[in-house]
Amino acid sequence: MPSILEMLNKRSVLVSDGAWGTFLVQKGMKPGECPELWNVDHPYAVADIARAYGEAGSDLVSTNTFGATRFKLAHFGLGERAAELNEAAAKLSRQSIAPEKAVFASMGPTGKILMMGDVTEDDLYEAFREQAVALERGGADALCVETMTALDEAGLAVRAAKESTSLPVICTFTFDKTGHNEYRTMMGVSPADMAGAMIEAGADVVGSNCGQGPAQMVDIVKQIAQAVAGVPVMVQANAGLPIRQGDTDVFPETPEHMAGFVEALVKAGARIVGGCCGTTPEHIKAIVEAVKRLS
Repeated sequence: MPSILEMLNKRSVLVSDGAWGTFLVQKGMKPGECPELWNVDHPYAVADIARAYGEAGSDLVSTNTFGATRFKLAHFGLGERAAELNEAAAKLSRQSIAPEKAVFASMGPTGKILMMGDVTEDDLYEAFREQAVALERGGADALCVETMTALDEAGLAVRAAKESTSLPVICTFTFDKTGHNEYRTMMGVSPADMAGAMIEAGADVVGSNCGQGPAQMVDIVKQIAQAVAGVPVMVQANAGLPIRQGDTDVFPETPEHMAGFVEALVKAGARIVGGCCGTTPEHIKAIVEAVKRLS
């Protein structure tokens, strides 16, 4: 199994993949369907997404497990199948990419808020532990706690991943711009506060994903890198800020436009660069070429 930490020791910048949800919709997933159930009901479609990103040049390819904790799956009556669906997803991504590429498995938020009292710390920890163990069993090379907004939930996820597996752990938060021209999560967490807290929880890589386009991510990356000097930083920007057209959000930035920010993101401190909502294998190809030009 390739180690992302060893990969980072050998290369200055790695490229991750892009959006998965958009891709699943293109392949026929209907509104209200459980994306993670596709890991067993439509495995070829899921594998094709991983394969497409690998062929586009991604060094790190994710898994179709963003909502695969038992809490999220319970909305579809699938809570008891969490381990099965996570393991299946990791196997699909691992089998669909070249051996030298790494699978960084997605672990998204549960939708539960500790301060509201609708879940306990032990419950959250156990849900993330169950997911992490299954992902490692399926062949994941790293775990990515992503799109987080709250320090308590993310910290529990990172701890569960580190304490129950032997895998490196990435943690990324989603930030919005406030009226005071600062970046905060919906729970009020700053990029610097996030970085310090997640390193303390055990994360090996920290960063930001979703919420912003690459232009806005430059400042976020800079704040994270300055807060935890020497720690690898990952950034996965959206393809610009969404524009509402009818019933859907359209992400306007072209592959070339996104790739134009790679140099600024790397100078700000990014060591892993990829995409989030609205990005495609074409965006990743352009980012790969931009990284090659830097080196």
